[in-house]
Amino acid sequence: MALFNGEEINLDIRDTESPPKLSNREINEKYVRGEIRIVTEQARYPLNTIAEIVENRSYKLSPEYQRRHRWSRDQQSRLIESLIMNVPIPPVFLYEYDYSRYEVMDGLQRLTAIHDFYRNEFELSGLSQWNELNGRKYCDLPERVREGIDRRYLSSVILLKETAKDDVEALRLKQMVFERINSGGERLTPQETRNAIFDGSMNRLCIKLSKNDSLCRLWAIPAPEPAEIAGGTPSKERLANEDYRRMEDVELVLRFFAYRQKRNLHKGNISLSGYLDVYLRHSNGFPEDVLMQLQMLFDEVISLVEDAFGESAFWLYRCRGKEPSVRWAWLERSTTTVYDPLMYVVSRRIHQAPAIRNAKVAIQGRLEDFYKEHYETFGGRDVNRNTLIAREDSFNALFDDVVGIAT
Repeated sequence: MALFNGEEINLDIRDTESPPKLSNREINEKYVRGEIRIVTEQARYPLNTIAEIVENRSYKLSPEYQRRHRWSRDQQSRLIESLIMNVPIPPVFLYEYDYSRYEVMDGLQRLTAIHDFYRNEFELSGLSQWNELNGRKYCDLPERVREGIDRRYLSSVILLKETAKDDVEALRLKQMVFERINSGGERLTPQETRNAIFDGSMNRLCIKLSKNDSLCRLWAIPAPEPAEIAGGTPSKERLANEDYRRMEDVELVLRFFAYRQKRNLHKGNISLSGYLDVYLRHSNGFPEDVLMQLQMLFDEVISLVEDAFGESAFWLYRCRGKEPSVRWAWLERSTTTVYDPLMYVVSRRIHQAPAIRNAKVAIQGRLEDFYKEHYETFGGRDVNRNTLIAREDSFNALFDDVVGIAT
């Protein structure tokens, strides 16, 4: 299927280049104008008030730029142990999106851990300095220990509403701050950073489509339960899945859309990750009707791929060693080496969906020989132009032969 009307974008890779140099006088003038100046204030919250704050509707705990929940109960317990010992805890960062209404920019894990502990939702575990308290909830702690914890405070830095003149500038500044305060500690994945810095309608569509049942099955990601789809908390199985926690599922959806205009990938020296950054920033401006068509296309394509290729649709059949006759085996995990070209080729043949589904037995029966024949083509993570085209041509030839209808 060709690009939809309004989908095509002309990426200017120069957007990623360094700005022109300014003189000292121009730099001084820019500083005096206060073009980029954050207005903040600080606050301290007694720990025994945190649970009420978390439950207060004036606080938004999961704005779009937050990464997915990652802390285990052991990690939460270690935070509580640090509080017991009065170890200094980094402040949480809040953004005042309206007067006296706040978004949690950084510190969601700390707030959630303290809330759950005060609500007696977990027992302490994995403590090293206070192992006598392992297995105890807040309500089970000795009185003096409870009183000691209640005396502690959690500090916060609040970016005030006055920081930005309008909503556009507010989004830019708060996402810039998010990126910088997360530059240390646990490194964000490219998609987590992308989610933070380039949130918008396309980004939210990718998050929505990452819950697609076929995508989850094909990438061995536990499917979302109805409660999560309705806006609730993901299941423990989902939170334990590495691809889910690192937002790799969201990036897969983005890759599918960006690949449709892959010629832009080869402009200049931009990397794949850089290309996805630029593509997402531009595609966030797509009209609503284009986003709806893209959503329908993704759902149709991923469903058709699963129907035709089965649960191993994105697996590679590889030779492991120097004796091909005895070393060939399926790599039992999905790979973008197959995902990118296969999803693209099927999207171009979506009009052949009935014929492709009818040929699924023949398709699956040909795959081992297919990967043997095209061993070098699918031999690595190479994303240069010629390799990508060769992979597409290979899948197109397979469909032309098995389905019997050329594009």
